[in-house]
Amino acid sequence: MPTTKRKTHPALTPQRIRELSGLAKKIDREESAEIKAMAREVFLRHETIRDLITALKAVRTEKKLSLDEVGEKSSIGKANLCRLENLAAPNPTLDTLLRYADALGVTLCVSISPR
Repeated sequence: MPTTKRKTHPALTPQRIRELSGLAKKIDREESAEIKAMAREVFLRHETIRDLITALKAVRTEKKLSLDEVGEKSSIGKANLCRLENLAAPNPTLDTLLRYADALGVTLCVSISPR
């Protein structure tokens, strides 16, 4: 059986360790800013959806409609409506929100504006 020669890497010198450490810190800073920016965008999207669902739930409560009644009118299951209203970070489709609003007798308006 032939022997395989292993590649060896030169030992890291203190100077090379400092260089690599500095490079790693630079990458961390740059990526950290990007990751934080992306996280802010995701948080704002979830916050907007959460505010919308809270408003729809308030209408449902004000009209004294049960989840069963809204479910029948919207063809959305009671369990799904319950999750929609109570999950910390729901991710409903636009169709789901439109059906929910329609079942409540309200109009969901979506607009586009520049940032």
